[in-house]
Amino acid sequence: MSKHIEKLKKQLVEISEVVNSFQSEAVQVRVVDRLLDAMIEAERVELENSDLHLKKAFKLRENGESHTQMRNGKKPGATKVLNQLLATDFFETRHTIASIADYCKENFDSDFKTSELSGILLKLSNENKLKRERSQENNRFEYVKA
Repeated sequence: MSKHIEKLKKQLVEISEVVNSFQSEAVQVRVVDRLLDAMIEAERVELENSDLHLKKAFKLRENGESHTQMRNGKKPGATKVLNQLLATDFFETRHTIASIADYCKENFDSDFKTSELSGILLKLSNENKLKRERSQENNRFEYVKA
């Protein structure tokens, strides 16, 4: 794992000069977001290729979990959970970030901080998958399907 972290640190140092050359923090965030998306996509392709080998080595359990998932015991991340919620009718009604976090805790056993969800929700609204509107009652953002 430390090799992975060292590799990531090196990559961040390499891109920091380019990112910091933009004076607008919003532009900096977008550049980093796109770079991270590209890195995640590259890792996903890598993992899909390695999964082909793993599937041959490990049989799927009856409940569909692979041996590697059992060992890791990892819960799905905030992005995956929010994308799962998008596929349901959850966002047919308006929800604040706090209510979304509470729902994830109750239904997905995932204790996300609102700060973990806010960036992902903003990205989903920028992609026109969600609408982000201020509530007249409490002046907080609410999210609903676009």
